[in-house]
Amino acid sequence: MDPKLGRMILKEWVAVESDSVQPVPHLRQELFRMMALAADKLRCLGASVDPVDTGFQQLPDGQTLPIPPIILAELGNDPKKPTVCFYGHLDVQPARQEDGWLTDPYTLTEVDGKLYGRGATDNKGPVLAWINAVSAFRALEEDLPVNIKFIIEGMEEAGSVALEELVRKEKDRFFSSVDYIVISDNLWINQGKPALTYGTRGNSYFRVEVKCRDQDFHSGTFGGILHEPMADLVALLGSLVDSSGHILIPGIYDQVAPLTEEERKMYKAIDLDLEEYRHSSHVKKFLFDTKEEILMHLWRYPSLSIHGIEGAFDEPGAKTVIPGRVIGKFSIRLVPHMNTSVVEKQVKQHLEHIFSKRNSSNQMTVSMTLGLQPWMANIKDNQYLAAKRAIKTVFGTEPDMTRDGSTIPIARIFQDIIQKSVMMLPLGAVDDGEHSQNEKINRWNYIEGSKLFAAFFLEMAKLRL
Repeated sequence: MDPKLGRMILKEWVAVESDSVQPVPHLRQELFRMMALAADKLRCLGASVDPVDTGFQQLPDGQTLPIPPIILAELGNDPKKPTVCFYGHLDVQPARQEDGWLTDPYTLTEVDGKLYGRGATDNKGPVLAWINAVSAFRALEEDLPVNIKFIIEGMEEAGSVALEELVRKEKDRFFSSVDYIVISDNLWINQGKPALTYGTRGNSYFRVEVKCRDQDFHSGTFGGILHEPMADLVALLGSLVDSSGHILIPGIYDQVAPLTEEERKMYKAIDLDLEEYRHSSHVKKFLFDTKEEILMHLWRYPSLSIHGIEGAFDEPGAKTVIPGRVIGKFSIRLVPHMNTSVVEKQVKQHLEHIFSKRNSSNQMTVSMTLGLQPWMANIKDNQYLAAKRAIKTVFGTEPDMTRDGSTIPIARIFQDIIQKSVMMLPLGAVDDGEHSQNEKINRWNYIEGSKLFAAFFLEMAKLRL
């Protein structure tokens, strides 16, 4: 691969404002343009490309917007070769220079070996790195060591609208010959050492509403004679987690997978400088003092986070109001072997118990608005062995074996529906700033990552099926 050409194409792709989060017509047009660019690039490699029309998205305000096509593409169908399917997305989070970007977010800008631009690491850079790897074999006029399939979408940042339905529909067609699925949509745990990711946490998102009436009250007229909804809600939210991060909901830890000695050794082997991690995070102190404790509480134990209160006065200044109705929002990150329906029941029982002790005349309702299961892979699967060898070849080191504290639903969707091995093979560094201002991918990561994917093809061919 010509590095200069690779940067030029990445610059062209970053220049497309493929924002799927803001539901406005001109941005949808940009998404369609982005998917067309990718389809053309894949066709140039000789792939058969099928941009699948997935219809329209119905928005809460009644308007409808077209959903960008999901690209299904394939290169090679030799039954003697394994078939690797790569998933990626080309939509991005919103970005404006006035929000704190040092450069125009849609102009790829290199500074000190860092390529800044929205989507550079999440996920346009990694998608292009896969294409670069295929291009290298084409340029050398060498046969691809494996059959390759691509599934590329444009709505990941908006919840992967229509993707699960398409995966189910194509299970016995496009995916019927797929042996392995690879996702490159996450990051290494540090700046310089590659990683392989074998698990993510799930997520249960809750709303707890406390209501006296629909109108607010004047605190001078009603303060002191009401059960105030905000006081009830603060008590409810305060009952969920203690100051050490321990979740106080009875039974919540009962389903958590026990820690094995093999797993404990894996955490110990991970290369993480705690002081550097704390400093780069701009945090004064973490809840735990050792690398192993921090990683385990990020990855293999559940956590509960309180996100906000709807209906409260949150503007500058003083307003002596008693909200008549408030909604608290919190989520629990789930780990193996926790189940969303069991967690939902435990949360509701706990909050009902706490609320009953307050003897409040207000109404309380609890609802779980999102329930996503955790994902775990078998690190002894062939593609993990091949990826380890490819990383050793390109980077000269063994990878960190990591899990991810966030939730990446597509991994679980692929695993449940297609029932084939799923692996996360990241190429971005921990400080890439995905979703944030000044998102970047290191030039080194982008080029070496392209080499890694090519080496991975070769290693997969050696393993066979």
